[in-house]
Amino acid sequence: MSDSEDPKVPGKDGVAARVLVVDDHTVVRDGVMRIIREQPDLHVVGGAGTIAEALDLIGVHDPDIAVVDLSLGEESGIELIKTLRERESRVACLVLSMHDESAFADRCIRAGARGYVMKQAATKDLVDAIRAVRRGETWLSNGARPSQSPGPPLHPVSNLSDRELEVLQLLGAGMGTREIAERLRVSVKTVESHRAHIKDKLGIATAPELVVFAARFAQGTGPDSHES
Repeated sequence: MSDSEDPKVPGKDGVAARVLVVDDHTVVRDGVMRIIREQPDLHVVGGAGTIAEALDLIGVHDPDIAVVDLSLGEESGIELIKTLRERESRVACLVLSMHDESAFADRCIRAGARGYVMKQAATKDLVDAIRAVRRGETWLSNGARPSQSPGPPLHPVSNLSDRELEVLQLLGAGMGTREIAERLRVSVKTVESHRAHIKDKLGIATAPELVVFAARFAQGTGPDSHES
């Protein structure tokens, strides 16, 4: 889905910043696009629900900014961010996610994102973040901090590797070990190893508990929901 107009309105160089919204939930995606369309200095070029759709639209519309959900069904927004970085794309990525910023902001920035906003944030925060990224700044909320900064311990999920996080997300999407192995193009034994590491790092004792945790994580209940 794309918008065709390219308005000349107040903004950087007098041209509206071109924004692509990437979220697998249509209602959320449409809501974010509506918010952006209300801003005179921002212009929505389209919306995508998958990485493939996003890459296609980026190739066609050359947006300045991509607002990317961290969880894209059976895909990860981090995959898209890394792909764009590897391609040396000029598109600046802003992550918009339901997952706790303290657990994921640093990971996303290291992957190549320019900012992180939680979906629970006020509309003004999202708009401010997009504008900051457009200016070339890195945007984080007051609650976010680099991993090396002092402060309370991060959520256990922040200790997972990118691949372990990917396995956790796929578990939360309802996929079994063999399906995950096929999706990631690795052996079943490798996935089982990742699952074991995830359980160790999260302090989870059994496979059923891991599945419950992954499902709650996918629903945005929180990385530490298995303790509730």
